Amino acid sequence: MLKISNSNDIEFLKKLKKGNQEAYNYLVNAYHHELCVYAGSLSRDIFLAEDIVQNVFLKLWEQRDKLNTKFSIKGFLYRSVYNEFIDQYRKKMTLTSVEEHYNRKLNAIVEEDNSTDMANLIALVKQEIQALPPKCKEMFLLSKQEGLTNIEIAQYLKVSTKAVERQMTRAFSTLRKKVGEKMHTVLLLLFSKCGIIANNLR
Repeated sequence: MLKISNSNDIEFLKKLKKGNQEAYNYLVNAYHHELCVYAGSLSRDIFLAEDIVQNVFLKLWEQRDKLNTKFSIKGFLYRSVYNEFIDQYRKKMTLTSVEEHYNRKLNAIVEEDNSTDMANLIALVKQEIQALPPKCKEMFLLSKQEGLTNIEIAQYLKVSTKAVERQMTRAFSTLRKKVGEKMHTVLLLLFSKCGIIANNLR
């Protein structure tokens, strides 16, 4: 039976580097709970803590061939959790900054445009989105509603990136014909509240 101790860290890491599934499973079972507790003490969020630990174990397995057998396993895992927390924190702060920028932009849009006209345009865009061909509509909503990139959509639907690009172009072309220059504004109003940053609006 596998067991980790200071005396056999090196042998254990060698097994892990070779892709030994038993070694990996043992590591997860042995450290998952205490790493979640540690991540929770950093993030103050139990769900984020679970995500952090899951990402750490996933990256560990994906990059197992790069493990340094001179390091202690426990120390490596704790450092990895801390680094992952810092990465998540930085992403969150960047996201918050971008969201604030678009919230200011949205407020300016609402103040500048007649609210009735804008409401009519939003209703029109919703109607046109629903009227898109099924595949075109699905890809468009995966992009705007779920925030997936064209590559992620292609992988999810098991199609080529070119196919996604064609359908996205078709969707934008259709909406532009119906709404005109205010298409981007309407899409921003429609989808920004879903937590999707408008960096992929064309």
